[in-house]
Amino acid sequence: MADGRTYLETDRLRLREFTTDDVEHIVELDSDPEVMRWINGGHPTPREVVVNEVLPAWLAYYARGPHYGFWAVEERATGRFVGWFHLRPERDGGDPREPELGYRFRREAWGKGYATEGSRALIDRAFEETDATRVWASTMVLNTGSQRVM
Repeated sequence: MADGRTYLETDRLRLREFTTDDVEHIVELDSDPEVMRWINGGHPTPREVVVNEVLPAWLAYYARGPHYGFWAVEERATGRFVGWFHLRPERDGGDPREPELGYRFRREAWGKGYATEGSRALIDRAFEETDATRVWASTMVLNTGSQRVM
């Protein structure tokens, strides 16, 4: 288990800061064609992209403050990495009071309610601890699993 600081806990999940020790978790997650199906047509994210672009961008969020960023998701009972969440201002200069919620989970974690459980906790936190006026998320029309969560 990486030693990132815990950000939030729910009944079954622990959301913690990513660390450089999480490279393999991200590479493995993004290597599953079904996980990546609605993101880029099922193509894996190359390890060098995770190391040089993805993870550094995620880690940079922690310097901006405690409320927005990317968090690794672990099952509390096992400590097993099952995916990630993000809550962040829109990438192209959108209103920081309207953060975007996003998530990606290992296929083995689908259908267990983890995305719903973590999303509710992050949304509650956004309204309780920040000046958020709206939290939004989007997905492709055919991604019915994410639509159910949203």
